[in-house]
This record gives sequence, C-alpha cells and structure tokens, in this order.
Amino acid sequence: MSAKLLEGKIIAGKIKEDLKREIAGFREKPKLVSIEVGENAASAVYIKSQKRNAENLGIEYELKTLDAKITQQGLIEEIKKLNQDKTVSGIIVQLPLPKEIDHKVVMSAITPEKDAEGMHPENLGRVLLGSAKLAPCTAKAAMELIESTGVNLYGKEAVVVGHSEIVGKPLSMLLLNKFVTTCVCHIATGERGVLPEHVKRAEILVVAVGKAGLVRGDWIREGAIVIDVGINRVGDKLVGDVEFEKASEKAAFITPVPGGVGPLTVTMLMKNVVESFKMSL
Repeated sequence: MSAKLLEGKIIAGKIKEDLKREIAGFREKPKLVSIEVGENAASAVYIKSQKRNAENLGIEYELKTLDAKITQQGLIEEIKKLNQDKTVSGIIVQLPLPKEIDHKVVMSAITPEKDAEGMHPENLGRVLLGSAKLAPCTAKAAMELIESTGVNLYGKEAVVVGHSEIVGKPLSMLLLNKFVTTCVCHIATGERGVLPEHVKRAEILVVAVGKAGLVRGDWIREGAIVIDVGINRVGDKLVGDVEFEKASEKAAFITPVPGGVGPLTVTMLMKNVVESFKMSL
C-alpha cells in the first residue's frame, strides 16, 4: 500500500475561499491582535504567516510588541484593554513568554469570546462538552485532516501520542465527540515500553510529541490514517515524529512534514477569528 498524502495547503485553500466569501459579506471587518512580548525569532515565522493570511482574507491584523521586561500583571492589563475594545474580534498571545510569566494565567485573562487560539479554560471546557465554537487551532487542524479522508469515524480506534493542552488533550475530546474509541499515550507509556503495542492497534494515529522518528514505520497498522503533528530539524531537513517512508508503505493516508498540519493551523486561527466576530454581532 502506498499512502495518500493529506496536504494541509490544499484543504486550507478550500477553507480560506469559504472564509473570504463570508468576510466579504460583512459590513465591518474582523480584527485580530497578536501580542508579542519582546522580539522572539521562534515566533517570527508564525507571526508573518498570521499577518499574510489575515490580510489575504480581509481580516485586519495588528501586532503589538511589548517590552521584554513587562510584568505578568502589566501584560494582563494590556489584554484587558483589548478585551474592552469593540473593534477587536480576536486576541492571540505569542509563545514563548518570559519565564517569569505564567502563560496559563495570561490565556485565562483573554475574554473567552475573543480567544483566537481556543485555549481559555471556558473554551477548553466546551470542547469537553462537545459545544465548542472556538477550539485549539492545531487540534482543529488535525481533526480537519482526519475528516478530509471521508472515512466513517464511528467506532474507529484512535491513538493520540502526546497529551499537551494544545493538541493531545483537546484532540482526544474532539475524537470522542465523533464516537471514536480514543487512547492517549504519553511519556509514561513510552517509559513502560508499551507504546508500540498501542500504536499497532490504531486505525487513526496522531503523533504530537516533537521527537524525530519516535514512531517507527513498522508499528503502523495496515490502512491507518496517520497525522504527524511533530516538526523537528535533523541536519538541514525538517522531519516529523513518524518514520515517514516506512509508514507510507502501510498507511492509507498520511500527512507530510512539512506541509501537513502546519499550513492548516493558521487557517484554523483565522476561522476562530471569524467565529469570534460573528459571536460579537
């Protein structure tokens, strides 16, 4: 079997066309404000992508770069101003933040309706309840890729490797809401030595750890859907968490790295901004 590539760029293009038509029909334009604390090379590429995508869709975009020495309370005060600004539809705080600032406290300061990343506790709670309008962007991107296969998900066995608040935990809830039988693996699974046996059962496999080649290709179940969220630099190449070549021989569908989940993540951010705008009307 040779796996079909799930290319995020193609799926993102279709979603963007729908968003562009929807935004063109609004009397006013949605606005996304991105907050950066100090200048950070790690977030520069994502910020550039946000700006380009927003402007192409007709979403106003503003980058607020704050002093790297700002206190946690000072950052929260800036967020409160944006919460009260009726022209602002969505707010995103770029990570990483200085070590003195607790990013969970900061995320909680954003009003839930303007939470462009879907990371406010209230929005995460709605993911659990199956009623979320705003959900974490990378988890939404992974779910969009899974659903794009057209495979009937009801009752399928899924394994999510990685249990972060950004991907693993919310995605497991999104899968459960589709009646997928879902198992979540993490560092303790690997330390116990039972990760391979879990992976081998997966009809749907999502790996989001950030460790190159963590999942061997020969672990993949025949005909599986493989979503590789990991992106790692090995020499001069970017690779995922899954051994791509060998996995491609067994999977029915697989995401490339780069080019899979990444292009779709920023599109989900824009989708959240539009949803926030509609909630404010």
